[in-house]
Parts: sequence; C-alpha cells; structure tokens
Amino acid sequence: MRALIQRVRRCSVSIEGILHSSIGSGMLILVGVKQTDQETDAEYLADRCSALRIFGDPQGKMNLALNDVGGSAMVVSQFTLYGDTRKGNRPSYSEAAPLEQAEALYEHFVRRLRLSLGGEKVATGVFRAMMDVELVNDGPVTVIVESKTPQ
Repeated sequence: MRALIQRVRRCSVSIEGILHSSIGSGMLILVGVKQTDQETDAEYLADRCSALRIFGDPQGKMNLALNDVGGSAMVVSQFTLYGDTRKGNRPSYSEAAPLEQAEALYEHFVRRLRLSLGGEKVATGVFRAMMDVELVNDGPVTVIVESKTPQ
C-alpha cells in the first residue's frame, strides 16, 4: 500500500457539490492499494501515518505526530497512486488492486487509523466516488509512506 500525505490547515471532500466531510488542521492521506497488499499492509501503513512526525514543535522542528498536536486526518482512496507512467503518455494501472480488494483494505486502513487517533479525528471520502478534495496545504509538507511488503 502507498499513502501520499499532505500536512493541511484544513481539508474537505464534496460530492456532486455537497459537502461530505471536512477537517481542520491535520493531514490529508491519499491511499492506494496494489494487488499484492494484505491486511497487514493496511495496519502497518495506518500505524506509520498516525506516528509520522511532520508537525512543528515549539522550536519549529518537525518533531510531533498527529496526536501530539490534536490534529485530524482526512482519508481518501486514490488508485492512481499506482499509475505506472514509464511507457507511453497514459498511465497504466495494472498494479492497482481490484475494486473489492482495494475497498476492503481501504476500510481496514480507516478502522486501524480510527483506533489510533480516535474515531472523531478521522474523516473520509467515499470509495469510488468522484470527489472534489479541497485543501490548504501547510508548509507545504508532502511525504510518501509505503507498506513493508516486498515489491
């Protein structure tokens, strides 16, 4: 699994012009699932995201995690994180997991993150929906985290 994380001042997800969910300060986590991923990958990735120290301490160093700053997380499924652009002009998504597997592992990731951060601190998009994701990037700070499964 792969997560692209952006530190945000605020973030929201709207579907067909209607606000679905929003958070204040925290992180937007775009999650991609590949064919070989398992529940252990979702657990590892959720734990890494919640422990990631990308927030500033009193000295201005990125030394604090989401729980340390009382932040929230917005989790959005993003199969295009496994787009292969090495050949041609159109990405290939052959490494991306099939829908049923991807949805199950996305939901497992969200449950694990809620256990770590608290249910009220985790908002989500809607799996397979066309979403408008709005954010105010803080920094900007953007990092990629991957599960430990051998590639």
